[in-house]
Amino acid sequence: METTATEELEVALLLEAIYQLTSYDFREYNRPSITRRVHNRLALEHLPNISRLTEKVIYDEKIRKELLNDFSINVTEMFRDPSFFRALREDILPRFKKLDDIRIWHAGCATGEEVFSVAILLTELGLIDKATLYATDMNEDVLERAQAARFPIQKMQNYTKNYMLAGGSQAFSEYYYTDSHFAYIKPELLESISFAQHNLVTDQSFNEFHLIICRNVLIYFSPPLQNKVYKLFHDSLSRGGFLCLGAKESLRFSDIMPKFEETITNEKIYQKIYD
Repeated sequence: METTATEELEVALLLEAIYQLTSYDFREYNRPSITRRVHNRLALEHLPNISRLTEKVIYDEKIRKELLNDFSINVTEMFRDPSFFRALREDILPRFKKLDDIRIWHAGCATGEEVFSVAILLTELGLIDKATLYATDMNEDVLERAQAARFPIQKMQNYTKNYMLAGGSQAFSEYYYTDSHFAYIKPELLESISFAQHNLVTDQSFNEFHLIICRNVLIYFSPPLQNKVYKLFHDSLSRGGFLCLGAKESLRFSDIMPKFEETITNEKIYQKIYD
């Protein structure tokens, strides 16, 4: 569907309204991606145009919250892209063995599958007792789901396959228990994880980390907004710390790239070399 100048204006006004009402700033998000989600919400609400949706967003808190959830990207799975987790297991995490404490930030953690995956790696490397994993997302609803650490039981077969491809050698079933419908991550894996709401667009750095993982989030941001978030990550990393991006993301053409070096190019893992 071709975007008209009128529709572009309507989308801009909608995003401005959301920002003024909620402080969530989607004004520099990838516009085609945002526009698709807006049209999906129009269809669900049976509204004739974006201006009517903007009116609803201003006066109806329920619609406002639903649209925010539409904009939040929550596609994830345990040990997604197994080669990435194998690289963490074999190359990156072992470098932290001499540290007294290990601080890891999962930015845009969605429903928590990747942070649980890293907790398993740390457990198998004997590092979990001195690690703190901060799992953040802008979406309160998905954070609640992440804290529940519960998944449909039918997903565990695929998660087990991913775990094995990522170099896992234990019985993956040791890390969860089940009832007739769901698998639950065992409580001891959750003890080192702290969940909190954080908006990459508007919030600041809150710690100094040895590892930041933010995969498949920034592809939805415009280049200027990507640069802003990359600077946030740079400021949040200790010197020598690592930043992990998604397969379709890259620091290569960003303003911050001169302060990093690519450690594992095919896995989009970068090391901070300059403050």
